[in-house]
Amino acid sequence: MKRKVLKSLIALASTVSMLAGCAQSAVTSGENASGGTSATSQSQNVSSYADIKAESSVTSTSSTTAAEHTSKSTESSTDTTKASENKPSQIAGKMRNITSQQLVEDMTFGWNLGNTLDVCQADRDGDGKINEHVEAGEKVDETLWGNPKATKELFTSLKKNGVNAVRIPVTWRDHMDSNGNIDREWMDRVQQVVDYAYSQGMYVIINVHHDGGGDPKFGAWIIEESQKDYNTFLKKYKNIWKQIAERFKNYSDYLIFESMNEVGFDTLYNKNKAGYYTDIERTCDSLYKMPDDKAGRCILSVHYYTPWDFCTCDRKHTWGTNSEVRQMETLIGKMKKNFVDKGIPVIIGEYAASGSDLSSCIFFIEKLNKLCSDYGIATFIWDSGSQVNRKTYKWRTPQYLEALKRATSGKDYEVVKE
Repeated sequence: MKRKVLKSLIALASTVSMLAGCAQSAVTSGENASGGTSATSQSQNVSSYADIKAESSVTSTSSTTAAEHTSKSTESSTDTTKASENKPSQIAGKMRNITSQQLVEDMTFGWNLGNTLDVCQADRDGDGKINEHVEAGEKVDETLWGNPKATKELFTSLKKNGVNAVRIPVTWRDHMDSNGNIDREWMDRVQQVVDYAYSQGMYVIINVHHDGGGDPKFGAWIIEESQKDYNTFLKKYKNIWKQIAERFKNYSDYLIFESMNEVGFDTLYNKNKAGYYTDIERTCDSLYKMPDDKAGRCILSVHYYTPWDFCTCDRKHTWGTNSEVRQMETLIGKMKKNFVDKGIPVIIGEYAASGSDLSSCIFFIEKLNKLCSDYGIATFIWDSGSQVNRKTYKWRTPQYLEALKRATSGKDYEVVKE
């Protein structure tokens, strides 16, 4: 594979690009030169999401001035109400005259609608078999992994709780053909769920999620197809984002696009040379390069699951020793020093605390969010259904919500473990 193609693959794997709304149908952008999870948010003019070029990172073209309008929406299937039923002021598509850092700082604390629109027929435990699947002729829907369908009331409750930003992971692989042409019914549903939050004045992030997963035998395609035939892959990838951009082209900077999720090319590269998998240490590597972003819309997106056995499972029950706290302070401090202090906004797109010791989890969540809030970094807690009850809309552990509110209150205090 030619060096130029390898370079662009690194960019595509590691650059999580976020565009804030108003993406025009004629799209231009490219990839970043190495590592990490970078993002772009549009904050001033209408822009277009992209022809992804091999050498420059996913950046938007700002050309057209946003005109006020009522939100366009296509006809929905019988299972989907029209998105145009929601007509919030920000749907008018105006881009505010603010920086991407100001946009990030306007987020209080964020939440992930996990295991919902991101579900797919996948080998989730690595045993070579699909965990959940639909019968032949049936379509995958958001309930496949056990959660009920998302409702507007869910987001209404979240907003009342103080959440003003949501990340809605979306997997497209079960809802498109081999060329990346997305099923209209699925796009309608994605738009409807986006509007549940967006219509209430919440920031919304959508992405391409498990399409970059590690189970290519069952549908994950980004890594395998890009290695097999890069040009064909790129055409498909561009096609997907052009359709998303077209559907949401009239939205404002309250809508943000994230191009990938935790994708890396370890079979092609020394993974220590690039910030794969939204990893902070790798992203802070000196070889990591942010996109050439003259419009100033890039936001760097990483995840925080350190230590892994406490954050993602209950193998490590407690957290909060002096060395563990210093590790968190060091990692978040690196993001501040390497990016925020240099004018590059940062989002923690996912984090979690899964240990069995409640005080440790509360301490972890509050400490992380206090650090990030003080540094102007936005955070989004991962929720597969274990944080907020999807039927009652109540927090299963109210202490987490209170910790989030304290941490992002702007008050000067030291977080201590109870």
